Amino acid sequence: MSKRVLTTESGAPVADNQNSATAGVGGPLLLQDQHLLEKLARFNRERIPERVVHARGSGAYGYFEVTDDVTAYTKANFLGEVGRRTELFLRFSTVADSLGGADAVRDPRGFAVKFYTEEGNYDLVGNNTPVFFIKDPIKFPDFIHSQKRDPFTGKQEPDNVWDFWAHAPEATHQITWLMGDRGIPASYRHMNGYGSHTYQWTNEAGEAFFVKYHFKTNQGIRSLSSEQAAEVVGKDANSHQTDLLQAIERGVNPSWTLYVQIMPAAEAADYRFNPFDLTKVWPHADYPLQRVGRLVLDRNPDNVFAEVEQAAFSPNNFVPGIGPSPDKMLQGRLFAYADAHRYRLGVNHTQLPVNAPKATVADNYGRDGLMATRYGSRHDKNYEPNSYSGPAQTDAALSAPLAVSGHTGTHAAPAHVKDDDFFQAGELYRLMSEEEKSRLVANIAGGLSQVSREDVIEKNLAHFHAADPDYGKRVEEAVRALRED
Repeated sequence: MSKRVLTTESGAPVADNQNSATAGVGGPLLLQDQHLLEKLARFNRERIPERVVHARGSGAYGYFEVTDDVTAYTKANFLGEVGRRTELFLRFSTVADSLGGADAVRDPRGFAVKFYTEEGNYDLVGNNTPVFFIKDPIKFPDFIHSQKRDPFTGKQEPDNVWDFWAHAPEATHQITWLMGDRGIPASYRHMNGYGSHTYQWTNEAGEAFFVKYHFKTNQGIRSLSSEQAAEVVGKDANSHQTDLLQAIERGVNPSWTLYVQIMPAAEAADYRFNPFDLTKVWPHADYPLQRVGRLVLDRNPDNVFAEVEQAAFSPNNFVPGIGPSPDKMLQGRLFAYADAHRYRLGVNHTQLPVNAPKATVADNYGRDGLMATRYGSRHDKNYEPNSYSGPAQTDAALSAPLAVSGHTGTHAAPAHVKDDDFFQAGELYRLMSEEEKSRLVANIAGGLSQVSREDVIEKNLAHFHAADPDYGKRVEEAVRALRED
């Protein structure tokens, strides 16, 4: 068997990859050593800007199989007949830390799925929690700044974290999730995933429904205490990556069952709280879970950079039968995610193999730009309409239109009868066992007690008191005890 020949980027054979060209034995390097210069220049450019959030991630390929008929609610092709399978790529991630951060930390987890459907790629970009800290995207940059490294100290500061939360009472529900037992998953395989936002489904008859996605892990929920997580990080900072990689390599393919909650669109306006508020869940008693199908991961990427770091998910990648809702956080993400990828990866990032459609072909008039690989034939035109048989619009809307009314302006969200920032946080607390409550209180107090300003502590304590009197009392007592030590 003949050896493969090492070449330069231009395809020329490399004579020596062990020694640089020099002016005589032991002399200085020569600028004419094209192979050396090319290697060093490429090495300097091997990294791209990391994601501002969700930088630390892992991913795998798999498939989604429909197990239950939901065609009464959506005309989405890949959710059609029972038994249909669709290839997918799923990326897990932490949120706040950088690319070099550890996996087993107290942080929400990203759960982003790219379905390679016959009608184009559908991206469902969610988390492992059904809610989030804020409800309006204008606060998102400030929220992330408060959780990231301080520009002066260069590290995450409890003062910043809790000061922002003190001014965001709507965060109390998500804080209760984050500081509770599910705040540190034991692995990516042992956590649920949620679409978190409210989305719209539309059926063949044009009827609209609002939906929430729930991916329930079939491996069972497993989490780590703060003490266990510290031990895991000390042994393997890449614990979640290691677990996912090795499980799939062994043939232990993780899976999740997809359920949805379905609300007829007409019920949204009069629901007792705003159904598009990302800080709230829909009680299952009102809208029970309905099973849709099974998600299975069965193949690891061949190259983490090419397929995990360059994977680009955009919530605005919809397919016929699925669309957005008036969820303000979702609306903000429809722009922000695609814009982030154009910055990080370039305008043609959708042509990269992990991002390109697999079950259909992208056919449009986008041309040129950095790293373009799709040009069409010499007879193809780059404008529309044209007289040369170019691709044309379908005139069929992907989803039902959303009704709007009123005047433009910076409006607060519409008030519903029982809109409240604290009730659901209290409900979650009251569902916990005594042991779970104790761990939750200890986790909150551990961070809040480090805050330097008493007024910030008091504002946060008021939120926990508002959620549940016992919740507030126990957190207050724990914080005072730690500050007196």
